[in-house]
Amino acid sequence: MELLAFVVFGLAALVSAIVVVAHRSPIHSTLSLVVTLVSTAALFLMLGSPFLAALQVLLYTGAILVLFLFVIMLLNVQRERTGAAARSPFQTWSALIAAFVLAGAVCRLLWDAHGEAVLAPLTEDFVALRNTASLLFRDYLLPFEMVGLLLLVAVVVASWVARRGGADSEEESR
Repeated sequence: MELLAFVVFGLAALVSAIVVVAHRSPIHSTLSLVVTLVSTAALFLMLGSPFLAALQVLLYTGAILVLFLFVIMLLNVQRERTGAAARSPFQTWSALIAAFVLAGAVCRLLWDAHGEAVLAPLTEDFVALRNTASLLFRDYLLPFEMVGLLLLVAVVVASWVARRGGADSEEESR
């Protein structure tokens, strides 16, 4: 039964992640991202990490996706028009090459991580919340803060580009 649940949540995460990337509507993509993140939280829960599952639901599904939907609604992003923004063959081939390079890098990382080494079982000290918090706020505080700053800059730039694009299109229509 546990294997069946794992397969169901894994397939749900995989299919909804593909929909996130492939769908043209930003609203549908964001809602598919909700399914992906909830499925990932269920997988964390099944792997014995309820804290990560709760963080996944509260932070990413609750806060970050609400921010995404807020920005999409604020900017009034419409569905992409098929004739106006057609992809060039260069974009398609570049995306395929980048996908193959990324897949190769992931395979290499997995091979290096699990090639010939025998993994020791997890200890209680390794997965303790106190150790995780200590690492996050002591050793990795700067990268943690930089990610937050990067998200803030991305939202500001997205709204600036959208407002600027709207002003340019109004001038062209006159």
